[in-house]
Amino acid sequence: MSGKIKKSSENLSFSLSRWFRKMSTAPTTAIITIVGLSYAVFLFGGGLYTLINQPVSAYYDPNSQQFYFLYPDLSEQFGADTVISVALYSLGFIGLLTIYQSTKSANKPRQAYMLLIVGVALLLLAYIFLESSMIIKGA
Repeated sequence: MSGKIKKSSENLSFSLSRWFRKMSTAPTTAIITIVGLSYAVFLFGGGLYTLINQPVSAYYDPNSQQFYFLYPDLSEQFGADTVISVALYSLGFIGLLTIYQSTKSANKPRQAYMLLIVGVALLLLAYIFLESSMIIKGA
């Protein structure tokens, strides 16, 4: 907890100060953070568009006998577009968390290095697949 918040909480009455300390150290902050990040990933992935427009999940072209999971235009999307992009954004976010965890284990260089490699690999995979899906949609 930062010094400013600690000082301001000490000026409160004792019961309010105790409640403030309990809330700031409780797992509820972690739950609120996870819910907020999940909501952001959902919005970035196009979940709101999918909820409002209710597009088809995928398309089967009988002429070429293949499934299309990514809509071939940037202006619209299938339901599978949302699932794919949310999964890739989540993969990138997990990569960022892994990179952050690697900085916490600086006293164990081997573990820190492995976590860094895994985090960078996940982040690069998410980036490459998101860019390739945008190229598919733009072509």
